[in-house]
Amino acid sequence: RSGRSAALRARMEERLLGARFRYLNQQLYTGSSRDAAQLFRADPAAFHLYHQGFERQVRRWPERPVQRIVRYLRRRPASLVVADFGCGDCTLAASIRNQVHCFDLVPLSPRVTVCDMAKVPLAAESVDVAVFCLALMGTNLQEILGEANRVLKLGGTLMVAEVASRFEDTHAFLKAMTQLGFRTVSKDLSSSYFYLLEFAKTGPARPGPAPGLRLRPCLYKRR
Repeated sequence: RSGRSAALRARMEERLLGARFRYLNQQLYTGSSRDAAQLFRADPAAFHLYHQGFERQVRRWPERPVQRIVRYLRRRPASLVVADFGCGDCTLAASIRNQVHCFDLVPLSPRVTVCDMAKVPLAAESVDVAVFCLALMGTNLQEILGEANRVLKLGGTLMVAEVASRFEDTHAFLKAMTQLGFRTVSKDLSSSYFYLLEFAKTGPARPGPAPGLRLRPCLYKRR
């Protein structure tokens, strides 16, 4: 009997964690990056819970997008300076020899600089590669990607890995990126789990709204 009640309790806890993860996830995708920074400043434990839930989801994928980005960067010079927006547990920084500036809302590792992704403490044109690996959240995407443009050197690389189902119109998204000062270098849309996009910075972002810059919220269903 005690075994059965322990199993029941574990199931209930799992369900509660799942519900909380879905709630936090929804907050992240339906508010701005400033709201997210505020949410986790007020409740850092919530971020750990979110990260746990996120890990559980991605573990089911045949390949992790961060590993693809690691392989890509290992083929490029180790002298390139990288900015990892929404770095999580700093897997990228731990896997390559490059200098990596790690930014996130809560420090899961001592390497992390805590900040809003639309306002990172880096000088203009100071990095060679900017990375968003499953990290394009928030309703102010244009502001966040504008910040990536600001910190990137001219000709610098922007790598975006994002959940495939979030793209409602990939063509419109790529077109909007040109308005933000980026040229599409390559796109890998072969996985049904995530898309991997590589851009090069062509110049500063053009003013005005970029209407095609839309991604669906990534809302997880109850299992």
